[in-house]
Amino acid sequence: MKTKIYKYLLLSVSIVAFFSCVNMESVNTDPNNPADVPSNMLFSGTQKKMMDYVYDNWFSGRQCLLYAQYWAQRNYTEEDRYQIRESVNNSYFNQFYTLLANLDKVIEINTNPETATMASLYGANANQIAAAKTLKVWLLSVMTDTWGSIPYSEAGKLTENIYYPKYDDQATLYEEMIKELTAAANLFDEDDVAFTGGDMIYGGDASLWKKFANSLKCRLAIHTSKVAGSKWKTYIAEALASGVFDSNGDVAAYHYGTAPEYSYFYEGAFIQGRNDFTLTRPFIDILKGQRDTLNNKTHPWENVVDPRLPLYTTPRNGKYIGIPYGIPSNTMTAGFRNAAPDIRTNRIAMLQPDFAVPLMTYAEVRFIISEYNGFSADEYVDGVEASVRYWSDVAGVSVDEGELGEYIASVSANVDAEAVAVQKYIDLYMNGTEAWTEIRRTGYPVQLISPGEICVAANDPNNTSIGRGTDIVFDPLSDTKGIIIARVKYPTNESTLNGASFKEAVGRLESGTNNYYSPMFWDKRRTEGAHPGNK
Repeated sequence: MKTKIYKYLLLSVSIVAFFSCVNMESVNTDPNNPADVPSNMLFSGTQKKMMDYVYDNWFSGRQCLLYAQYWAQRNYTEEDRYQIRESVNNSYFNQFYTLLANLDKVIEINTNPETATMASLYGANANQIAAAKTLKVWLLSVMTDTWGSIPYSEAGKLTENIYYPKYDDQATLYEEMIKELTAAANLFDEDDVAFTGGDMIYGGDASLWKKFANSLKCRLAIHTSKVAGSKWKTYIAEALASGVFDSNGDVAAYHYGTAPEYSYFYEGAFIQGRNDFTLTRPFIDILKGQRDTLNNKTHPWENVVDPRLPLYTTPRNGKYIGIPYGIPSNTMTAGFRNAAPDIRTNRIAMLQPDFAVPLMTYAEVRFIISEYNGFSADEYVDGVEASVRYWSDVAGVSVDEGELGEYIASVSANVDAEAVAVQKYIDLYMNGTEAWTEIRRTGYPVQLISPGEICVAANDPNNTSIGRGTDIVFDPLSDTKGIIIARVKYPTNESTLNGASFKEAVGRLESGTNNYYSPMFWDKRRTEGAHPGNK
């Protein structure tokens, strides 16, 4: 029985401090940790924990931001080359399920007649339920797009004697997530508040939560655009009719407060004192309008400097030179480090303690609608403008209207799949989870370094010692079948704690092994002709 309870704790039941979800007569009650917590406090605490875990120097810094090739490590580059730390992988898998369970608890408190009346003091019951559903789908989408098929329908059901939950098929899970968002959007009462306090994303505004639910529905729908026939367009049409983001004022972002409630990007850089990351050459070269001569790759807007370049990073000795991506640790020389931006000493806005971490931007929604409309120019232009204005505001920099107009004209001469995908990629900076998904879905930007391609030229002037005179290529430490990593392996704990379900899920992966190359159901990069309109 102890093993079963332990499994339950790990897989999704929220029994963390005062977030107690299940009464067990065999467990003594701790008077210092009350079992009944106001729903707004539970929601607020869960929001913060989500942000702290997803947008930190591990899940984002050493995984998603690396996979999207926004950042690379300055010293130990093993994670850049897809060597995952299993202990970290286990930890995030477990913690995310705990957070999902907390949101289920918010829903339960507002549904159960015995607790709903009290909960209504902190916001309309229906709105609390809808907001919790929306945030739950957001986290669930991050999880499934990281690992693939995962436990969902049977997770957290100890009271129903389900100790070893099955792994739900990812395509089915997507359908369920979209149903949840549709239900949430229909449930919101915009004439009442969602929460009277504690909501650090929207301050309890039910109208904004409804827009987020519909906008997130568009994101999930576009993910399936290569595998869902015309169904994805139906979903987006429904969301547009119900109401999506229509300005930068609608952006879903978590607003950190004062110490110690600061962003975990700041935490890693300044509280922990680590100087591990900087921006990559591929990303900075995209922003500089510089083509990749190493692997003979073109740029959609050569010689056009992006106005977000000085917003996203800082120059070193008057130059913007990114650090090589995907090179072995023993070839990461002082020359490379000293040429790359020092984003910690010359601090960027994203490392400020109160950096408002965006879960989804208005610009992203405009790019989605552009693709939905056959890569339409109007929505694309809106997206580019919205992104520049949004990130200028984040950095506290005034927009030069003349320069913005010239930039938009330069990047809008040919609006196609590549233009939309690359502009979306630029806007998604710091949102490595979604950027990694879009790279796998579209195949863009082509400027990113794929396994086997050259990272550093033999005559690179910044290569001051090791490897000088020889091209350095991207040689991953895990097999990815020659493409950018397709998924993260299931955690090792699952093989022992949920063995039968784990084995069945692994058996459905490519080659029947727990690997890094089995594609998401929407990822068709290795299927000929799978990306009409995309790479």
